Order: sequence, then structure tokens, then C-alpha cells
Amino acid sequence: MTSIDIPEQRPRLRSRGSWRRLPSGRRPGEEARLRGEGTAARRAWRRAYVRRAVVLDAACASVAAVVGYLVRFPPADPTAPAVAPASAWLALTLPVTWVVVMYVARAYEKRFLWEGPEEFRRVFFAAALVLAGVGVVSWAFALELARGLVVVALPLATALTLVSRHAHRQWLHRRREHGAHQSTTLVVGHRSGVAALTEQMTRDGYHGYRVVGCCLPGGPDAGDGTFGGLPVLGGLADVAAVVERYEIDTVAVLPSPEIDGPGLRRLGWELEGTRAELLLAPAITEVAGPRVRIRPVCGLPLMHVERPELRGARRVTKVVVDRTAAALLVLLTAPVLLAVAVAVRTTSPGPVLFRQERVGRDGRTFPMLKFRSMVDGADRQTAVLQGASDGNGVLFKRRDDPRVTPVGRLLRRYSLDELPQLFNVLGGSMSLVGPRPPLPGEVERYGVDMHRRFLVKPGLTGLWQVSGRSDLSWDDSVRMDVRYVENWSLAFDLMILWKTLGAVLRGPGAY
Repeated sequence: MTSIDIPEQRPRLRSRGSWRRLPSGRRPGEEARLRGEGTAARRAWRRAYVRRAVVLDAACASVAAVVGYLVRFPPADPTAPAVAPASAWLALTLPVTWVVVMYVARAYEKRFLWEGPEEFRRVFFAAALVLAGVGVVSWAFALELARGLVVVALPLATALTLVSRHAHRQWLHRRREHGAHQSTTLVVGHRSGVAALTEQMTRDGYHGYRVVGCCLPGGPDAGDGTFGGLPVLGGLADVAAVVERYEIDTVAVLPSPEIDGPGLRRLGWELEGTRAELLLAPAITEVAGPRVRIRPVCGLPLMHVERPELRGARRVTKVVVDRTAAALLVLLTAPVLLAVAVAVRTTSPGPVLFRQERVGRDGRTFPMLKFRSMVDGADRQTAVLQGASDGNGVLFKRRDDPRVTPVGRLLRRYSLDELPQLFNVLGGSMSLVGPRPPLPGEVERYGVDMHRRFLVKPGLTGLWQVSGRSDLSWDDSVRMDVRYVENWSLAFDLMILWKTLGAVLRGPGAY
């Protein structure tokens, strides 16, 4: 991003009748570097993003209308029925209707775009509104609508819109990974929390949060003016002044005893006069939206955390989906399984399959299957190589492991060695999606938090698979597993399965 020279100044911010000054001590050029081009300029891309979304939605509806019309009324078929006026009008007006209903369903609001599943939920809601509207109008006015046109056009418009929205979001993520469309972010809290959140935001740069500084208890006077490479721009009482001085786009506030309910309320009031967005990190960060509800209790709005639903009908549904999908995948990948088995058997001595004891649900062990990707007896050589591990302190991993065969290296690169675990899923010891299946030796080193993972079956893929695999730190691995257990849902599983394809093709952490 470009920077401009902004003269050193000390703005003042009124806070409940008193003026508060920001601690001084910044070098003249540093303020310009942190401010960059200003909040308005940094957010200009959002309007263009929304306009593109509108155009893409209209294009998707147009394609769906044309395809539906041609399927129902093929021009080359002399026996095709005559086109009813209502059907022709539906095909012509579908693009405009589609965009208008998307607007009514709030599918163009910036808070729902480019992050989280809410954007896609609103697309589904808009599609349901269109279908209901077409049904009501055709019934009320006795219109002769071609059902074949409706059956083809509306589902196709929904599918194309979802694909285009996803592709649009991926384009934005790639732009952000290259430094564009970033929001300057101020992290507020204690040192341990600030360090953890900053690391997370830096690693997941595609979310678009560029941490430019922090506010800590004591402010810059408590140290040398920096913490972990970040400028300490002020204390916990100086947040609003820091935001105004450096034109901060986003303020992320971590749980802190100094910033209680009244303090947060006052901070929200102070930030109303700026362009900054306020993000609050709850104390239980791994519990996501579906389990959290705000309910009035004794006249107070309190957060109610539901229990994770790990039993009953939802578990039965997961078992049925797992085994049905695993059976279909075995049939579809049978040629690949056979080809890999022949390659493993003919390129190195030893068995085709490698069986290893892993720990599953409720702490029970089971034999996990993999295609052998190492020399026969490689597991007995682990102790010799332990000192050269590239893992995270608990898991043994080595990037240039000499035990891996040439064919095994290719199998690991594209996770083909994991395919036999489909038979573990069929047998009921594993799930398609879940935490990573650990070794008994790893379990002995687990803390209390990691035992939470044994409430569900381990998975062939999971959050660890789509988030970096062997490149994850141990703390990140714990966080991923706990997050999955706490927030499991069928939609969550489908999202992970979708992301697994991209993770396998890119191969991050595959060694």
C-alpha cells in the first residue's frame, strides 16, 4: 500500500465530558506508514465488489433462464409445445427478479459478504422466495407456466449463483494474500492474547486483517514501545484516540478484566464517531454461532451456550451419511485403489497396506489402514530419527524423511495413501470428517483439552487437513480439533469435504 506524509499531530477525543490525549513518542514517518491511504480509500473496493456480485447474479439467472427455456421449448423440435406468454415473461424477467429478490433477502449487504456461510444461506433463502413467489402468482392469476422451465431454471440459477459467489470470494482471498484489500487492525488486550490473535490473523491473511499495532495495559510506557514486533500505540484507555489518530479500520478487543461491560459500552460509543468496526472476542472462542443464543434472563440479555449435540438422531444421520458416502467412494475410486496397490507392490518390497493402531472414539484403539508409503519396517526406525523431527513437538514429521519411497512421496503429496481409510469408515471405526486419528503414544502426552476429541470418531479428513496439516503448531491442532467437536453439524462436514479437494490439490503440509 502507498503511504503519504502526514504531519505529526495529537488529536483529542471527547470521552464522557473529558478530553484524553494519546501518548506521544511516535516517529514522524511511522504515523504515515500506519495510516496508509485512509479508511475510505481502503474500503473503496467494497462497492465494486457488491456491483460485481449484482452483475454475476444477473448473468447466472440469465444463463439459467435461457437453458431452462431451451430445455422446455427446444427450437429444433417441431413437436415442442407452443410457448405460453407467462412462460416467456418468466424467462425474460428472471434476471431482474432474481437480483431484486437477492436485494430483499439482504444478500448484498457487506456484513454478509466475503466471509462466513451467511452469504450462501441468504442465496438459498432468496431462491426459496422466488420459488414461492412464482407458485403464488401463477396460482392467483391462473397463469399457464411451463413447469419444466421452472424446474430447470430456478435450481440452475441457484447453483450457478452459489458457484459464482464462491469463485468471487476466492478471487478476493487471493487478492488479500497478495496484500490488497486489507483492513488495518488494532488488537486490544493482554500480551498473551494479543500475540495469539496477531499470529492467527497474520497466518490467515486471506481474511484481510492487517495488524498494525496493539493497545496493552500500561501502554508504550510499559516497555520499549513494541511487543512481538508490533508497535504499542497506547494503553487500554487510549483505544478510541489511537483509532482516530491512525485511521484504524478494525478494532479487535480480547477478553480483559480492565475492559468490562461498561467499558466496552463506552468504547462502542466512542468509536461511533469513527469509521472503525468493533470486533469482540468471546472467552469461549471455539464455540460458534449455532450453539450461542442471546436470551433475556431477569431483564438482562445473557449469552446462552447450548450443549454440543453428539448423540441421538444427529449421530445416526452422520453414521448413515458416512457409510453411504464411503461405499459410493469405494466404488468410484476402485480403479485408483487397484492402480495404487499395484504401484506400491511392484516398486518396493513389503505389503501393500500399512496397519497402525490409532485411538478412536471414547479412547478405544483400532487398526487404521493406509497404503504403504515407506519402506517395510519404517515404524521401527522412528526412534532413530526422532531428533530430526519437523513436527510440532508432539507429532513426529520430517519433510525429507528417508524412509519414504518414491511412489510413497507421490501418494503423500495427493493424500492417495489415505484412501484405504474408506474401509475404516465402512467398518464404523472412523468417519469421513473428524479429528485426526492419534497414536497411543501421542495420547499419553495430551492435556485435558485434547481428550475432548474422543467424543467423536476420528476422520479421514478434518479441519487439520484443510488448514495446513503437518505445518500446524500443536496449539493450532488442539484448537482445530476442539472447534470441530464443539460445533459439529452436517453442513460443517460438507464445508470441510469441499475444502478438502482444494487442500489435496495444493498439498500444504503434505509430507
